[in-house]
Amino acid sequence: MSGDWSIETHDLTKRFGRYEAVRALNLKVPSHQITGFLGNNGAGKSTTIKMLLGMTHPSSGSGTVLGRRIDDARENREMRRRVAYVSEDKQLYAYLTVEEMVRFTRSFYEDWRTETEQRLLRQYQLPLDRKVRSLSKGMRTKLALLLALARRPELLILDEPSDALDPASIEELLQALVTAAGEGTTIFFSSHQIGEVERIADRVCIVNQGQVVGDLNLDQLRENYRKIVASFSREVPSDLFSDMDLEQVQIHGRQAVAVTKHDSDNVMARAWSAGAVSVDVEPVSLREIFLETTRRND
Repeated sequence: MSGDWSIETHDLTKRFGRYEAVRALNLKVPSHQITGFLGNNGAGKSTTIKMLLGMTHPSSGSGTVLGRRIDDARENREMRRRVAYVSEDKQLYAYLTVEEMVRFTRSFYEDWRTETEQRLLRQYQLPLDRKVRSLSKGMRTKLALLLALARRPELLILDEPSDALDPASIEELLQALVTAAGEGTTIFFSSHQIGEVERIADRVCIVNQGQVVGDLNLDQLRENYRKIVASFSREVPSDLFSDMDLEQVQIHGRQAVAVTKHDSDNVMARAWSAGAVSVDVEPVSLREIFLETTRRND
C-alpha cells in the first residue's frame, strides 16, 4: 500500500462509446477511516467502484487498491481476497437458503468470525430457511452485509448500501459500519444520502459528472468552516471580498454570504468596516458544501 491510502486513482477514466461515465478521476481513500463517496445518481460512483474491483476495465488512467494495481489480473485477485463488497443490486445465489448461503461463504475463509455471524443473524432477524430469492431487497442487504463483515475484511466497499432499507434498518447499518471501522476495517461507501454520510464518515469525496470535485475531512468541516452573513443598508460593495481567499461568495442585493474555512474573524472585520449593519456567523453543513460544489462544476 502506498503510504496511508487504501485506494488511489490517477486520471481514472471509463468511456462507453462517446459517453464518459468517469472522467480523469483522482481519488484517495485513507486507511482505517470511513470515507463517503457522495454524488447524485449518475455521477459515476458505481462505475468507479466496478473499476476498483476489476469488474470493468478502465479506458485510461490507473489505480491501486490495498497497493495492488486494478488493471493487473494477478494483483487484482490478491486484492479481492482482502476486500469485501456489498453491491447496489445485492446479487447473491438466489436458489440457496440463507443458511446455505452463510455456510457456503464461510467455507472460503479461514478467519471467518462465527460470533459475528451469529450476532448479526439474530440482530438482522434473517430467516435461515428462506430462499434468498424470496427475501426483500432490504433483507438481502442485511445478508450481504453479514457475509462481508464476518469475513474480517481489510477493506469494505459498499455501493448505495442503504437503498431500500427502512429507517430502523438504516440505523442498524450505520452502526454496523461504525463498529467495523472501530475494529480496524477501512470503509468506503457510495451514497447520494447526504445525512447518512455526514453522520458516520470521517472523510467525504464528492463526485460530479465523473470527477472528484471535493475532498473534505468532516471534523475539519465542523471545526473550521463558517458561513458569514453580512447585511447592509445599501447595496453590497462589489469588491467587498475580492482579495480574500474564500470558499464561496454570494451577493444578493443588500446581503453578502461568504463561506470560509480559516479566516472568519477577518471576513467579519471586513464586513463591519465596509458598513454592514449586522454580521452573523453560522456553521456550514455538508449539504451546503455539496450543493455549492456540484452546482459550481455543472
